[in-house]
Amino acid sequence: MKTRLIHLSLIATLTIGSLFAQEKTTITAKNSDISDNLDLRAVATVFGDAKDLEDFERRLNDPKTQISNLDLNNDNYVDYLRVIETVEGNVHLVVVQAVLDKDVYQDVATIEVERDRNNRVQVQVVGDVYMYGSNYIYEPVYVHTPIIYNTFWVGNYRPYYSTWYWGYYPSYYTYWNPFPIFRYRNHIHVHINFGHSYQYVTHRRCAVVYNNYYGRRGNGYERRYPNRSFAHRNSGYSNRYELDSRRNISSPRSRNEMASNSTRGNRETRSVTPSTTRTRTTTATRNNNATRSSDTRSSNATRSNRSNNTREFSENRNNSSNNRSNATRSESRGSSEVRGNSSRGNSQQRSSSSRSVSTSRNSEGRGNGRG
Repeated sequence: MKTRLIHLSLIATLTIGSLFAQEKTTITAKNSDISDNLDLRAVATVFGDAKDLEDFERRLNDPKTQISNLDLNNDNYVDYLRVIETVEGNVHLVVVQAVLDKDVYQDVATIEVERDRNNRVQVQVVGDVYMYGSNYIYEPVYVHTPIIYNTFWVGNYRPYYSTWYWGYYPSYYTYWNPFPIFRYRNHIHVHINFGHSYQYVTHRRCAVVYNNYYGRRGNGYERRYPNRSFAHRNSGYSNRYELDSRRNISSPRSRNEMASNSTRGNRETRSVTPSTTRTRTTTATRNNNATRSSDTRSSNATRSNRSNNTREFSENRNNSSNNRSNATRSESRGSSEVRGNSSRGNSQQRSSSSRSVSTSRNSEGRGNGRG
């Protein structure tokens, strides 16, 4: 009997455990890749906004915008991206390298700028084959001609070569920690100018110039981890573009989505603006009213002083005193009762003095008549 109870309890325990196990769901993270940490469309946007290559390097490493999310040396800090350039004929090959250690660099991407015989400029942003696979290329078409074009084809041009290296960085640069991949995808789309267009192509225009440079490329990370190339990381895919086409990545890619996001941000900003404006306007109005009232009082006081002085030295005291006392009373009613009382006292004293003078004159006339 006891053995049956033990068996039944074991069966019940296993049944309940299996039921709880069925309720649990396994969450599988989305596939991510090293190349997800630097969007080449954002690089193309920064390049089109820069005034020269030095400014381009500064924008790539700006801690406020955080264009890059690459941490190839795994120190939990985003790698500094330096810019170097090589020139061959009408082609400017701009190389973006991650600084990983002392004298250790890894090419991440190249911006290849070419001017043809008709002075038309073509730009291609190409991902490094180790990082992005073969022929991962975007051709940006800018709405306005970038200012940086004017710096390339000038007399006595010197190719740009970054002066910064491991442990020695510009004053504006500070370290920041990398984002999780899903957060970086949402973050970086804010910094892509979708007013421009970014055409994906598979043909490299400046292949000859790049092949001449290839022997000098930075490959410090590649030499450390030869089995982490894109081909090894993603077998069956030739480059990042093919990988993206088969992955389910939820991120805004159209101009309409970016416009709606920017409109929401503008609405939030506008809601704050009126309160600030109203406060400043009210304060200014109060100050103006206070100034006007003080000016009015001072002008009234000045007028009353002038009227008192005129009354004392007037020859026609009776007529002028009556007119001026009426004017003083009308002014004193709007400002203060004290001034009105003082005006009445002055008028009474002056009228009494006038009566005494007239009485004395009559008495003198009568006395003369009697003589």
